[in-house]
Amino acid sequence: MRPTALLIAALATTSLSAASIKYTAPAGWVSRTPASTARLAEWNLPKAGADTEDGLVTLYFFGANMGGNAQANIDRWIGQMSQPDGKASKDVAKTSAGMTISGLRISSVDVTGTYVAEVTPGSAEHYNKSGWRQIAALIETPGGPHFVKVIGPAATIAKWEATVTTFIRSISYE
Repeated sequence: MRPTALLIAALATTSLSAASIKYTAPAGWVSRTPASTARLAEWNLPKAGADTEDGLVTLYFFGANMGGNAQANIDRWIGQMSQPDGKASKDVAKTSAGMTISGLRISSVDVTGTYVAEVTPGSAEHYNKSGWRQIAALIETPGGPHFVKVIGPAATIAKWEATVTTFIRSISYE
């Protein structure tokens, strides 16, 4: 195994701390360099079956009292998906509010459809990725909200769903 691949494999299962939180990235997730300073960490989820793209997991922290409340984020995340049959994504989304894990309140959403979020914040250009799935969570910590966003082809996200749940449950605050 090449040294870089060995390092990535080692980091994939290492417990890490960032912005006063601790978490454990599951085995198989491929660490990548965060695209911005608001992104504490990013991982690719290797594609499943006939999918042509990997999934992406991003852990965000915008600062204390930044990033909006749970309901505003759930609504925004649902709005990033459209339904091919014209139904409202809010009618098919699975949401959970107020679950507590390791003393932290977690609100989440899971919705499948066409991913239509802005390519970059404020951009007029939008994604148009049909058959995609998004799982997102807001974790309320004493230092401010942290956000986990998982996006990618539905089959790929389904393949990695249990590890996503394990990851979110691994988050604790120091």
